[in-house]
Amino acid sequence: MSDFKYLMAFSIPLTAVLGLSLQDWWLWATPVYTFVLIPVLEVLFPVDPSNLSEDDSKNRLKNKVFDWLLYLNVPIVFGLLIGSFILLSQQNLESYEYAGLIFSVGIVLGVNGINVAHELGHRQQTNERFIGKLLLLPSFYMHFYIEHNYGHHLHAATPEDPATAKYNQSVYSFWMTSTFRQYSSAWAIQSKLLKQQSLPFISIKNDMIWYVLFQILYLLTVYLIWGSSIAVFALLVGIVGFLLLETVNYIEHYGLRRMKTKSGRYERVKEMHSWNSNHVIGRIVLYELTRHSDHHFKSSKKYQILDCHDTSPQLPFGYPTSMVIAMLPPIWFNLMNRRVPESMRLAKI
Repeated sequence: MSDFKYLMAFSIPLTAVLGLSLQDWWLWATPVYTFVLIPVLEVLFPVDPSNLSEDDSKNRLKNKVFDWLLYLNVPIVFGLLIGSFILLSQQNLESYEYAGLIFSVGIVLGVNGINVAHELGHRQQTNERFIGKLLLLPSFYMHFYIEHNYGHHLHAATPEDPATAKYNQSVYSFWMTSTFRQYSSAWAIQSKLLKQQSLPFISIKNDMIWYVLFQILYLLTVYLIWGSSIAVFALLVGIVGFLLLETVNYIEHYGLRRMKTKSGRYERVKEMHSWNSNHVIGRIVLYELTRHSDHHFKSSKKYQILDCHDTSPQLPFGYPTSMVIAMLPPIWFNLMNRRVPESMRLAKI
């Protein structure tokens, strides 16, 4: 496939722009495209488990196009937000139109916002991390940077990890436990980092305080420019955005567990501790997030060179399709529980 295949990730915000332009039922184009058409395409297109050669990987790392495909999401995300604010301030939408707009913009915040922020948050360059945090802002999930990098990658597939779903836990239960536990964990991690630097809790180095202030300032700015109803809309699309992330978190490690060694410590994270998918459409629109085991193996590895590992557990469908199935717990449990290794199913929580 061409290196420009990742342009397809922009097809999701494109459907949202289409909805803004045509309105009426077109405002539901993004959720229909994301959770109906893309799952159909995932079934029709072949699974591709192939990996790049060493030379191809080196060439991709030198190609800055892959980085700019991520950076372009900033004007796309914030442009769509501002366009939505303007539309709502100028027109009275019907209830079904308003609901469609909330889900459409929220999906873009999750896919082209938080997902891209996740990739950039693992980069070594300060400017890239800044862009990542900026993309987390409208979903009110800036704390994700701290918890994910300093918490999840250390505790993944253990009971200590808020972002690892338990065996037989529904996605709706997981939304609650993961959302609140991750936020609490981020504050705890921040406090620990400050203590390591011998700094007080109230410090200019306390990023969590800055995140709270920036997010309040964002909502306040929307309120002052467009009014309270638009601020409520901004809050609602942010919630949709981070719930989309939490649904992805749910399927990434569902039921998988790292075992404790004789020393009492957990075994290191292995390829078997993340669910993967090689369905090409999901891989493209999510910037290879579906090759999650390799990401945990080396978190700084850029999306365009992530590999498939034979020992990684594979989902029967792509991530977008799996997210739809997760919304129906009985079907999800019937599909996934038998795929969880028995030793992990029987592990004490």
